[in-house]
Amino acid sequence: MRVQLFIPCFIDQLYPQTGMNMAKVLESLGCELYYNARQTCCGQPAFNAGYWKEAKAVGHKFLNDFDSDSYIVTPGGSCAGFIRNHYEKLFENSSEHNKCTEIKGKLYEFTEFIVDVLGKEDLGASLNARATYHDACAALRECNIKSAPRKLLSKVKGLELTEMKEAETCCGFGGTFAVKFSDISAGMAQVKTQSAIDAGAKYIISTDASCLMHLQGYIDKHGLPLKAIHIADVLASEQ
Repeated sequence: MRVQLFIPCFIDQLYPQTGMNMAKVLESLGCELYYNARQTCCGQPAFNAGYWKEAKAVGHKFLNDFDSDSYIVTPGGSCAGFIRNHYEKLFENSSEHNKCTEIKGKLYEFTEFIVDVLGKEDLGASLNARATYHDACAALRECNIKSAPRKLLSKVKGLELTEMKEAETCCGFGGTFAVKFSDISAGMAQVKTQSAIDAGAKYIISTDASCLMHLQGYIDKHGLPLKAIHIADVLASEQ
């Protein structure tokens, strides 16, 4: 099965190993991977900041960098959610509207692709620790990703997965929200991390590197006994 890799900005610039681990897992599952080195951003940051013209220009490039002939898989639920839910509006009444629809039907977040398309759950990974799962806002609310990550984590050898009370609560990142409303953002991170500590977890696992970056920043600043880790990094262990 041919799979196009879409590596979001956060992964490319800050967590390249996560992208490599996603590729490692997909290859182990028999996927034939293709990576277009010309790819850049999906346009979400500009769109969310109100710069729709600039977002459309970036989105135009994305539509030309990928095709709808094979699956597109990304380790970012936020990017997947943006493309699925906002591209058709961004390109409404344009010649690219039909391609938006086609791309939308082929684009999958990493965990939902493994579970819903490949039909796999036990990948042979292992992590001897107690962890909790953070439902990233876009993955949960724009892509309806809830069970797939948990199914995969439940099969990780040695991992004790425990639910925290604030699993579905926003971590406080929200892109420019964390910059414009830093005090509120930090307060939300405090609620999330304390919920993880109350659950007895040592790791916070999620699908989105932006959430994890925000949480790890708060963790490091306050010296908390936690570590934020992307699910691709967990699933690649012992592959």
